[in-house]
Amino acid sequence: MSHSQAMPASLLDQLKTMTIVVADTGDFHGIARFTPRDATTNPSLVQAAAQLPDYADVVEGALRLTQREQAGRPLSEQATAALDQLAVEFGLRILDLIPGRVSTEVDARLSFDTAATIAKAHQIIAKYASRGVGRERILIKIASTWEGIRAAEVLEREGIHCNLTLLFGLHQAIACAEAKATLISPFVGRILDWYLKDTGRTSYPSAEDPGVKSVTEIYNYYKHFGHRTEVMGASFRNIGEICELAGCDLLTISPKLLGELAETRAPLQRKLDAEAARSMTISPIAMDEATFRAMHAQNRMAQDKLSQGIADFSKAQAAVEELLAKRLAS
Repeated sequence: MSHSQAMPASLLDQLKTMTIVVADTGDFHGIARFTPRDATTNPSLVQAAAQLPDYADVVEGALRLTQREQAGRPLSEQATAALDQLAVEFGLRILDLIPGRVSTEVDARLSFDTAATIAKAHQIIAKYASRGVGRERILIKIASTWEGIRAAEVLEREGIHCNLTLLFGLHQAIACAEAKATLISPFVGRILDWYLKDTGRTSYPSAEDPGVKSVTEIYNYYKHFGHRTEVMGASFRNIGEICELAGCDLLTISPKLLGELAETRAPLQRKLDAEAARSMTISPIAMDEATFRAMHAQNRMAQDKLSQGIADFSKAQAAVEELLAKRLAS
């Protein structure tokens, strides 16, 4: 077979030449298999992993440390401290497997409290520091509420890097860029879910996927205006969405979809291009709190998905906390 007829490399190998691939999982095996640069977790992933026998030692380690440090405190406070410790224990294990950064989520129940979010971020950074991990390897993950974005603005000035998550609209993205957040995680699949339910459609072609279009709009806005905040597309439902965002700064992908990309051999074209974005005609939007809240009120999808995302993550955190409280009490 001549070189020109050679089979193309896997989609994953091609994607890695144009985009930083991040593993979206709490599963160490999945991370080890796909050698991503960075990794992200969220409360739902930690909840799932914490109940698997494979991770019993991680949970045990978090409980032991909490019992030692929080002895004599009320059980509810110990359980909250154990939840924070568990997120850090997962992060530490993940950092052993990757060269880059891990994202650790602030308690979603603090999403509308700027001061409490800042305090929690300081605690997380201190827990990593006590284990010899510097802040340059940590991204503090915060929901993209107005209050969360204000917390990120303060933390970034202190040299603590933030990943603004549950991001569903351009208004959130612009506010994050103006707050000089290190990175945003605009969601793709959850936007598609909303539109499928709202319209009654069963599918969209990948190029017309509303989640793909949202991330593309955000990426082009950022590159056009020279914002330095990195764009990391998240929450994918299929590899078609991922291929349509080839060229994005980063994409965080579940082990299942990483596996599909690794097994698929087909040409992959760059779809997002910073150079091309610079020459586009895009109008700037000045983002203050009133504009943010007005744009959010006009975006039913963003309203629904942000509220639902915070509720789901809060529920997952409460469930893990309950599990840990039972173990602490026994």
